[in-house]
Amino acid sequence: MRTVTYGAACSLDGFIAAADGGIDWLYFSSDVHDFMANFWPTVDTVVMGRKTWDASIAMAGGANEPGSAQDGGAEAVRPQATSGTTGEAKGTGGESAGSDGAGDSGLPSDLQTYVFSRTLEQIVQPGVHLVKDNGADFVRDLKRKPGRGICVMGGGEFARSLLEAGVIDEVGLNVHPILLGSGVPLFLDTGRRIQLALAESRTIAGGCVLSTYRVVRPDHTDH
Repeated sequence: MRTVTYGAACSLDGFIAAADGGIDWLYFSSDVHDFMANFWPTVDTVVMGRKTWDASIAMAGGANEPGSAQDGGAEAVRPQATSGTTGEAKGTGGESAGSDGAGDSGLPSDLQTYVFSRTLEQIVQPGVHLVKDNGADFVRDLKRKPGRGICVMGGGEFARSLLEAGVIDEVGLNVHPILLGSGVPLFLDTGRRIQLALAESRTIAGGCVLSTYRVVRPDHTDH
């Protein structure tokens, strides 16, 4: 079964962006670039909510028309620091990196992106699909289909719903040595405790700590 990974660059107090959306505190390094180069060949699917999609479009310089999203090109699905992404240790500063079989954006040429929104009417971009169905059910079905890993981008309600439903298998963090005090939280309340097991942890440039945790299932239920 495919692995679903939720990861992001975050502050030590658990925010992926400042209260004003600022990401000037993120530290980009060759370490992050290398981790991304190793990570992207292992995935072929990205899932995200509406807000993360809008942020990706805005940072790519694309137009976002009322009720639709278009003209972002390949850069629209490039992982951005506001949404957070994953690396070899499943958490990075938000850079993308080239790899064999990658397109002009540095992402795998066969990458499929699913944007979950009940308000968008359409998304006009190759390889990007608008989904109005229940996110947890859709991702659970994706896990059962052939393919490589699935990357969850962004935080907020979408990530919370997937954690609550138990479809996320790994959590990756690139923790930056800063306390923001407030901002966009990495995690929202799932209404229950989720046990994690540390799989890997290492220090990278900038005093950042890259860690991967695996979700511990309470039973052997097929998620």
